[in-house]
Amino acid sequence: MTKRLKGLKFFVHTFGCQMNENDSERIVGLLRKEGAELSRTPELCDFVIINTCAVREKSEEKLYSLLGRLAALKKEKGLLIGVAGCVAQLHKSRLIEKKPAIDFVIGPDNYQDIPHILSESSPDKVVSTQWNRRWQGVSPGDISRESSVSAYVTIMEGCNNFCSYCIVPFTRGREKFRPSSHILSEVEYLAERGYKEIQLLGQNVNSYRDPEKGIGFPELLRTVHQVNGIEWIRFITSHPKNFGREIAATMKDLEKVCRQLHLPVQSGSTPILEAMNRSYSSDEYLEKIAFLREMMPDISLSTDVIVGFPGETEEDHQKTVDLLRQVRFTNIFSFRYSSRPLTAASKRNNDVPFEVKRKRLIEIQSIQKKIQLESNRAMIGQVIRILCLGRSKRDPHLYSGRNQGYQVVNFKSVADVIGRFVEVRILSCGPYSLIGETV
Repeated sequence: MTKRLKGLKFFVHTFGCQMNENDSERIVGLLRKEGAELSRTPELCDFVIINTCAVREKSEEKLYSLLGRLAALKKEKGLLIGVAGCVAQLHKSRLIEKKPAIDFVIGPDNYQDIPHILSESSPDKVVSTQWNRRWQGVSPGDISRESSVSAYVTIMEGCNNFCSYCIVPFTRGREKFRPSSHILSEVEYLAERGYKEIQLLGQNVNSYRDPEKGIGFPELLRTVHQVNGIEWIRFITSHPKNFGREIAATMKDLEKVCRQLHLPVQSGSTPILEAMNRSYSSDEYLEKIAFLREMMPDISLSTDVIVGFPGETEEDHQKTVDLLRQVRFTNIFSFRYSSRPLTAASKRNNDVPFEVKRKRLIEIQSIQKKIQLESNRAMIGQVIRILCLGRSKRDPHLYSGRNQGYQVVNFKSVADVIGRFVEVRILSCGPYSLIGETV
């Protein structure tokens, strides 16, 4: 088959979460399959694709800022500009009306259209944002992965929960699930090529239901666990409302499943959780934390927190502070609430003033930083198992990897250990990483 884009160079910029990163790997793979060459800078390219996130207003603002810089480059060199992902799905043709420098807009269900659009000799403005209820499969060999050690494996897309602040159901659509046979084939493919770790991805992996066999997420974990060669299995994201003891027991029973869980709480206040349509109370969340730690005392927990949700009082905020101090998460991702179009919360008229949001976010982050520093200092002197992912980005003389708890560890080694598990003694730390040396 003739490669339609042979000799053309492209650049992909990614905003957002692991799902977006994995989508960009798929986009790069599709374009390379057609003969295009990936560049590390847009200045040397024939076309640029921006893969976007719409979860927070700030991410969308970053897109418009980048588009402004690319518009000048387009005028100078004539490159094509495409916007993909969630902002593309949200705004569709309105995006081109707002930013005329854009040549094409591609939703998350339509990435396979990109090579055809780019191969047109003189393409018109294109908007491709149709939904497909069936799973859009991509061959594992057509995914251009950033890492040769750890890989994302998507198991589901979309969300049916409609949390009142969240735009995901409108940009990713309703839940649809990948057949477990396809998931297993991809994991086996990765194992054969030396990958040591996989991360199962989905907006809510706990709700997974195999469209062919009907098995749920615990059984999927057991199936993947049987693949020889894969040594660590992670998954993200779980919704607390349907994270139950069965999944926790499966984690405990399967030695390859890392003792690490991202379980977004969003708020420590039950009235705010009700307003968010989260379907659990603060006490119910803490009960889940309790049985997780009862089953797996060494489990590492991370979470998401939104401050300044409409109607949040100082008392509500302090309940979130109290929860953080009680649980002592290994890591948190914290954000100021920002109104997103189409969501139920966007219609509320009791928004919290920006300065109050800012102060609350600073308080949350300051408390968590102290918790992480205390926890990390307690690890000094310990020898822990690390999967080395590559060289440290901050210091090329150090290697970098993660422990089972998903903490960053930068360490010295006399041998090249990229792609290997190594034992590292922790010598020092900061609030966000550990520092050590191999033993």
